[in-house]
Amino acid sequence: MTIKPGDEPLARPANPIDARARIGHVHLKVANIDRALAFYCGVLGFALTQRYGERAAFVSAGGYHHHIGLNTWESLDGSPPPRGSTGLFHLAILYPTRAALADALRRLIAAGIPLDGASDHGVSEALYLRDPDQNGVELYRDRPEAEWPRAPDGSLNMVTEPLDLRDLLKA
Repeated sequence: MTIKPGDEPLARPANPIDARARIGHVHLKVANIDRALAFYCGVLGFALTQRYGERAAFVSAGGYHHHIGLNTWESLDGSPPPRGSTGLFHLAILYPTRAALADALRRLIAAGIPLDGASDHGVSEALYLRDPDQNGVELYRDRPEAEWPRAPDGSLNMVTEPLDLRDLLKA
C-alpha cells in the first residue's frame, strides 16, 4: 500500500488510537553513560532511578520509573550519526508551566549549553538544543488549548516565530 501526501486516511483514520495514549519514555544510544547522566541529571535536573551495570541508566522526573533510558549497548565511545542519515530528530520534554521552562533555560545558561533555536509555535514555546551525544532535545511548554491559534475554519494554525528569551526568563 502506498500512501501519498494528502491521502485522507492520514488525516482521519477510520480506527484512531485511544486519545489517552502517550509517549511513555525514550531510550537513547549514547557514547558515555556518565557524560549523559551529567547532562540529563546534572543540567536538566532528572533523577537517576536505576543503573543497569555500567552500560545503561534510567532517569525520571517526579519518581516515575523512567522517562529517559540511556545505554551504550551498541554505541560505547561511538560518534553521532552523520548528517543526512535517518534517526531521531529530537526528543521533547514537556514542562508543566512557563516558569518551569524558564527554570530549564536558566539551567542551560548556567551550564553554558548553547541553544540551536527558540521558537514560539502559538500552541507552545520551545527551546532547542543538543545533548552531549548530539541528540536533538526540545524543552517546551504548551499553552492552554483555548489560546491556540486557529484559522477561520477552526483548524489549528501553528506558527514558528522567535521566542523572546528575556521575557521567558521573567517567568
